[in-house]
Amino acid sequence: MALAIDVQSLNKHFGDKHVVRDLSLQVKEGEIFGFLGPNGSGKTTSIRMLCGLLKPDSGKGYCLGYDVIRDSDAIKRQVGYMTQKFSLWEDLTIAENLEFVARMFEMKNMRQVVDRALEDLGLTSRRNQLAGALSGGWKQRLALASCLLHQPKLLLLDEPTAGVDPKARRDFWEEIHRLSSTGITVLASTHYMDEAERCHRLAYISYGRLLASGTAEQVIAAQHLYTWAIGGEDVQRHSDTLRRLPGVDQVATFGTILHVSGGNPDILGASLKKFGRENQFSIEQVLPSLEDAFISLMRDSQDQFQEKP
Repeated sequence: MALAIDVQSLNKHFGDKHVVRDLSLQVKEGEIFGFLGPNGSGKTTSIRMLCGLLKPDSGKGYCLGYDVIRDSDAIKRQVGYMTQKFSLWEDLTIAENLEFVARMFEMKNMRQVVDRALEDLGLTSRRNQLAGALSGGWKQRLALASCLLHQPKLLLLDEPTAGVDPKARRDFWEEIHRLSSTGITVLASTHYMDEAERCHRLAYISYGRLLASGTAEQVIAAQHLYTWAIGGEDVQRHSDTLRRLPGVDQVATFGTILHVSGGNPDILGASLKKFGRENQFSIEQVLPSLEDAFISLMRDSQDQFQEKP
């Protein structure tokens, strides 16, 4: 399958801060690619390099067939970029915002283009509402509509559902899958594991370095984790005790149970079974989740900007 994004060894510095380190990434045409990592890990900087807003310090590669170093203007014409923060004009109506964006792209038949975008995203009945009066979910729809006006081949979405309710997030991802089915490539950064699982493939970046990539199943398998679910009354109070047991690498809360993971199933299993008997907790081995895998990745990575003691 042809690649929409194919870059190797991209680097970016801001002063003495090495924000992105040797990023290599391949995204297939028409796929939904999830980009994950903690805050400050370099996700936004990477996205901006891919869409032509930032020039890499070094590295090479192509986005939509254009050189990411030399052809930034051409890339911008073919990409829809939805920023993390709502960046349209709050004192303009929905329709006025879309008309302004259409003029920036010098689009012909501007009225028809705007009307189609309003209809496609369910905004027609709100066309005369001020953008500043919209809820987070409706602002999200407007932002997506503005990204799609010029019919881009690639959508770059920087934490597009931050701060919106669960229904708006679900509706948004249904729309993303519809767009993918038409051949549009999507690269989306997110902190939500349920959204990550909706992606065809994933990449995990931490403090400037790409640590893992592949399908959700491949990313989980690569961590070589064994996980047990522990349940019982007030089990969360025993988190610190569990962390000190032989074979335990991490403990995470999932509702009323704890997920306890480690790399050695024999040592971990023996420790937890003994712990369960002594404290009358239920112990059940379960498949590690994507969140378990990412907690493991975060545990093993280090913030290069953290002040040394």
